[in-house]
Amino acid sequence: MLVCTSILELKNHIKKARQEGKTIGFVPTMGALHNGHISLIDRAKAESDIVVCSVFVNPTQFNNTQDLAVYPRTLEADCAMLTLAYCDFVFAPSIAEMYPEPNQIKFDFGNLEYVMEGKFRPGHFNGVGVVVSKLFNIVMPDIAFFGQKDIQQCAVINRLIIDLSFQIKLVICETEREIDGLAMSSRNRNLSVEQRQIAPNLYKNMKDCRQLLEEGKPVNEVKNYLQNALKQINGIELEYFEIVDRTSLESIETYIPNQSAMCIAAFLGKTRLIDNILI
Repeated sequence: MLVCTSILELKNHIKKARQEGKTIGFVPTMGALHNGHISLIDRAKAESDIVVCSVFVNPTQFNNTQDLAVYPRTLEADCAMLTLAYCDFVFAPSIAEMYPEPNQIKFDFGNLEYVMEGKFRPGHFNGVGVVVSKLFNIVMPDIAFFGQKDIQQCAVINRLIIDLSFQIKLVICETEREIDGLAMSSRNRNLSVEQRQIAPNLYKNMKDCRQLLEEGKPVNEVKNYLQNALKQINGIELEYFEIVDRTSLESIETYIPNQSAMCIAAFLGKTRLIDNILI
């Protein structure tokens, strides 16, 4: 496995691979890797000849400077995991390498900018759009692999690929979970022991809500059920819980099987967690 820190170095290696007729799979990350990330690498290995993983904490997608400051940076440990997963190339650029000048480009992803993550993290998806566009242009992958846990980000990336005519296949992989159901996340390592015991309640209560919807309970009643349930658990501060159309991510009033999703964001102390279930 080779670790590249410069754009030119990585592009030269990819150019050689392409000349040899090899396909490129790409897994973009912000590091602090866990088994969820490795499952994306495994999927990329299965579907492409060469796998590139980027490790870059992108400052332009953080609207909270404190969140950026505490985001875990563990490149050495990340590279050890990627070596064991037989990743071919790691792209770990500096901020100066990715942004030699202050970024001036602005993206508008329509309604996706104003619901759920877009509503509570203004400017976040512009930052995502900028960095992913840069990475796509650098790596020029045949296939890009993203996790379903970031369902709204996946919708933004899909829009980016369509509108900018990237010749890239987007593969969205199922969320990897801990044994107790908590969605794997780099932010989980910021939880205290007590918070870690509380965190699985997000997924548990969403599963309860799924059952209520399948039993025919109205959407508003189900949303109220979850809000009230989480109020009984000390330590969880709910930011949003939405039941949405899984394509547009707009809120729905009537549950439609196999076309809907439940999405949640909550704070445990200073740690913000998100999750979703397709229903």
